[in-house]
Amino acid sequence: MKTFKHLLTVLLVAALAGAWLWWSARPKPVRVVLATVEKGVVEKTVSNTRAGTVKACRRAGLSPSAGGQIARLPVKEGDRVKQGQLLLELWNQDLQASLELARQEAASAKATAEARCIEAAQAGREARRLRRLLTRKLVAEDKAEQAASRARSTQAACEAARASAKVSQARIGVAEARLAKTRLRAPFDGVVAEINGELSEYVTPSPVGVATPPAVDLIDNRCFYLSTPIDEVDVAGVRVGQPARVTLDAFGERRFRGRVRRVADYVLDAEKQARTVDVEVEFLDPADIADLLAGYSADVEIILDVRRDTLRIPSEALVEGDRVFVYQPAEQQLEQRRVRTGVANWDYTEILDGLKAGDRVVTSVDREGVADGAAAAPESR
Repeated sequence: MKTFKHLLTVLLVAALAGAWLWWSARPKPVRVVLATVEKGVVEKTVSNTRAGTVKACRRAGLSPSAGGQIARLPVKEGDRVKQGQLLLELWNQDLQASLELARQEAASAKATAEARCIEAAQAGREARRLRRLLTRKLVAEDKAEQAASRARSTQAACEAARASAKVSQARIGVAEARLAKTRLRAPFDGVVAEINGELSEYVTPSPVGVATPPAVDLIDNRCFYLSTPIDEVDVAGVRVGQPARVTLDAFGERRFRGRVRRVADYVLDAEKQARTVDVEVEFLDPADIADLLAGYSADVEIILDVRRDTLRIPSEALVEGDRVFVYQPAEQQLEQRRVRTGVANWDYTEILDGLKAGDRVVTSVDREGVADGAAAAPESR
């Protein structure tokens, strides 16, 4: 009897040891993050390949069309200016003197023309009076002819004086144009972004083919748009008028509503970069304009298609584009399943076949141990 009890004890210990060995040797379930298959909105989008840039609808790098020394600089960086307002003036006292001289000469020529024309009018009246007397035989014929010749001569002198007055008036325009070259005025309402020059410094126009910094950089900050490069592979579906979402590094996760306003007519082939097409996106909300600055870097999602109330999964759950791992709660295992997809973006992918609402798929597909038939345990995010 004691021998039987001893044997039974040994067998029980061996069974427990075997069970412990089996338990400790069996593969541990992989911890996985799951997402529930559900219905919702899925958008087909394209994004920029490199950061885009916020640009002002109107921006002008202004410089005088003539060289000279800066005599007046009535604005400073950050000033808001109106169209036509003086921004910079070069030394131009010689040109102002020339303009004044031209005006005086024009006034003198005008007065001379008036005097010549008065004489012509008087000579014309005298010639007509003598002609009437000639018909009545009250004056000699040669005297009447002399009066007629004088009338024609003074009339010609009148016309010549008037032409000379017009020439003098035109010289005023020439002098004003030369003077205008020394004055830089705002072509539109805007903000002075940058000034390259100080009082008494000498500025020169840019030589042909050589870019130099503008004397005044003027920005119209009432209108902005985004210029961004889109890969040539993706741009085929982009059309003017399509909606877009814009994010700016300066504003974190905030999204700005936009709309495609232009697609470039050519492909940009930049060295050591992918071939891209420049796409311009305008901002739709006027309230957003007040927060923008020219030069901000930005990213854009252009919405090509929208599917509403469709079955969807997170795009990160897809493996090689057409497979997912489905968690089977009864078996606590993973099942690899092939699916048929539709519209997709970085966030969600539309499921056309292979899954149903309520299924739970693995989104942590890159974890070690995730495989078909693997034991798994859900992990909450």
